[in-house]
Amino acid sequence: MNTPITVAIVEDKELIRQSLAILVDGADGFACQATFETAEAALDHLPGQCVDVVLMDIDLPGMNGIDCVRHLKQLCPATQFMMCTMYDEDETVFEALKAGANAYILKRSPPHKLLEAITELHEGGSPMSSTIARKIASSFHISPTAPNELDILTPREREILDRLSKGHSHKEVAAELFVSPTTVRKHIFNIYEKLQVHSKIEAVNKYLGRK
Repeated sequence: MNTPITVAIVEDKELIRQSLAILVDGADGFACQATFETAEAALDHLPGQCVDVVLMDIDLPGMNGIDCVRHLKQLCPATQFMMCTMYDEDETVFEALKAGANAYILKRSPPHKLLEAITELHEGGSPMSSTIARKIASSFHISPTAPNELDILTPREREILDRLSKGHSHKEVAAELFVSPTTVRKHIFNIYEKLQVHSKIEAVNKYLGRK
């Protein structure tokens, strides 16, 4: 039997916190390991728990979620952080990513999309709402890249990178290209290696700089 993806939730609103916990615990392959009402409580208890994914609200009482991620990223380097919030303003997105968030999804996303995003994040992806992906692609200042830098990519790698730049998830790319998600992840790993980047956002920036 596969080990479930363990999840912790940091959310001050009790109804939302309980709903997320029920959703995660009720889905096959997931386990809600802990919930916290404040960033301070998460900082006190999360380190050492070896949680796979943390769903982090931004607008928390006391320390906000962005600062909480900034601290927890140092204490829990193996944990992946997904901002789960009502906000989609550019500045909030960028601050969360700079703090160390690995993914960003809106609370109004359908439950199955949230579970898919947790899985993708756990498998090495950086899922985010399509509206946010478009904002990042259009709002980042794109510096000119070195001549022919993308020429080292294979046609398939460029095809995958093009779809990622449009906000498609790993699963959507796999379905569109009629390959497995594992194959897509292998191509993405090769793209990162060739372009000397460490995230989907960096790779997309380089791609858009040459497009």
